[in-house]
Amino acid sequence: MKPFKKRRRGGISATFEVGEAHLLANLAGQVVELLRDRNGAEESDADPLAAQLGMGGPSLPPEDPVLQRLLPDAYRDDPEDAGEFRRFTERSLTSAKVLNAETLIGSLVDGGLTFGDLPDDLMGGDGDPVEVELDADEVQAWLRALTDVRLSLAVRLGIETDEDTFLVSQSEDDAIAAMSDIFDWLGYVQETLVAALD
Repeated sequence: MKPFKKRRRGGISATFEVGEAHLLANLAGQVVELLRDRNGAEESDADPLAAQLGMGGPSLPPEDPVLQRLLPDAYRDDPEDAGEFRRFTERSLTSAKVLNAETLIGSLVDGGLTFGDLPDDLMGGDGDPVEVELDADEVQAWLRALTDVRLSLAVRLGIETDEDTFLVSQSEDDAIAAMSDIFDWLGYVQETLVAALD
């Protein structure tokens, strides 16, 4: 990856190897799928007024720990108020998170990412690089989407503190070590994007 930087003509750009772009798109797509599974089509017809106002979502917190982190309770000490608040806000929050992730994926596609055969070396340089150019709104969508992806990985890896991050990075389990590397790399991507805003 060539880090994000400001362009003279405006906007911010970065260049990703095709494998890196596939990885970003895949992880963002998994967040979209998880959120849509939570707030998919209702089993019965929703109240039309509630649907117009974005109400009528679930009142119970999700069971999946990743969704609990992405869609936390507003009132931890009051389940009834938390449920009522969730009923009125979860659908719009979910929609915003899905839009952010889709914006990230769309930027990669606009930059040349195609979905076909994956390169042999996922993080390597097989194929043409993907150049992403972001305007101010897309930058914010990327920052939020990257945060959601990193939160999702942190939950799956059991990362809550810096010490957890270190312990996970030292894992002898190859799959956990690989996910830890991806978690760190996503942090780097996010850092370069924030740095480019200064």
